[in-house]
Amino acid sequence: MRVSRYFLPVLKENPAEAQIVSHRYMLRAGMIKQQAAGIYSWLPLGLRVLNRIQQIVNEEQIRAGHIPLLMPTLQPADLWRESGRYDDYGQEMLRIKDRQDREMLYGPTNEEMITDIFRAHVNSYKDLPLTLYHIQWKFRDEMRPRFGVMRGREFLMKDGYNFDVDKASALHAYNRHMVSYLRTYERMGLTAIPMRADSGPIGGDDTHEFLVLASTGESEVFFDSAVTELKLGNRAVDYDNWDEVANVCKEFTTLYARTDETHDEALFNAIPEERRKVARGIEVGQIFYFGTKYSEAMGATVVTADGTKVPVEMGSHGIGVSRLLGAIIEASHDDRGIIWPEGVTPFPVGIVNLKQGDAAADAACEGLYKALAAKGLEALYDDRDERAGAKFATMDLIGLPWRITVGPRGLANGVVELTSRRTGVSEEMTPEAAVARIAEIYKDI
Repeated sequence: MRVSRYFLPVLKENPAEAQIVSHRYMLRAGMIKQQAAGIYSWLPLGLRVLNRIQQIVNEEQIRAGHIPLLMPTLQPADLWRESGRYDDYGQEMLRIKDRQDREMLYGPTNEEMITDIFRAHVNSYKDLPLTLYHIQWKFRDEMRPRFGVMRGREFLMKDGYNFDVDKASALHAYNRHMVSYLRTYERMGLTAIPMRADSGPIGGDDTHEFLVLASTGESEVFFDSAVTELKLGNRAVDYDNWDEVANVCKEFTTLYARTDETHDEALFNAIPEERRKVARGIEVGQIFYFGTKYSEAMGATVVTADGTKVPVEMGSHGIGVSRLLGAIIEASHDDRGIIWPEGVTPFPVGIVNLKQGDAAADAACEGLYKALAAKGLEALYDDRDERAGAKFATMDLIGLPWRITVGPRGLANGVVELTSRRTGVSEEMTPEAAVARIAEIYKDI
């Protein structure tokens, strides 16, 4: 993509309404535009990152054996009356009526609707286990929407729902989700710690939140610092192997890590003092096991092998897809702008032409642009007739992980400059070597 042909409305000044880093940088980098309190349009650069995050979430859900579908944003109120949640959910639920005076709501979550789908089509244990998920826009009418996409009213969420014949199977589904989430967040360059949490209005006995440490986090968290050193990495995990999946979960949840709602001072004080940490965290996902809470209320049953009809065991599992953009920026930035991890960057590399109009520089940039495209990598080429400082400032603000700088002086020696946004380290190398280096970095991403 050439900057001269792209829609990239960057701002030089910090918007007055933005209180935290991610909100400031998303507005300044031209990623979002507020349309109403807590409601945003996603501009091209922001949409590219949003799509990349969705892609990673989808890939890891499918890898874990989960099946995508798509449910509507509007739901009939009667489903929520069946579960008993319609009157209990509170003013965050946006309730509306259609022209036939039917009561509807803009879905804040989908437990009722997915249970309705299940009971209409599944009645035998032979069709289990089953996990269905979708990525869809949600709406919760927050009293005080703030912090940009971190606490908006409209947000994009992945929510998945497992259906199992017994509790043991449902707890394996819970563990399977935990492992898939660990891999998802690591691919985004995040350390997301699973913490024992409160279930809130969804209900259930077993639940973990995934929190990214950041000073702007809304939750106070207490943890053993050793938990931040745990990594899933590239290890292969067989999601059908109950023991293997359970052992990974045990590895990541044995060390103390809790939100303030479930904090236990005695257990916390048993940790060696130098490893006791209190911080703030941003919630980016949560998994629940709630048994038959919805299936009993809504008549979602299956016939077992011995002919007995039983309510299915269920759980729900969410990832805040749009919120993740804010969380990543909060965890990865400096005073010049965003620093995107390679896994979610809108473009893998930027090309800066220091002297637009110079025949050699123009030709070298075109060559780099086409050579990267041939490797399946779409660069963002700043081909504007702008001073070098403005181009560097834009690249730093939008946070692409790598930058290739091309100028007449370097080309006279047959080299360009490859710079890491994270470290600031620059290396001179031939254009061919720069393309090869970028291709190597992204080959497994």
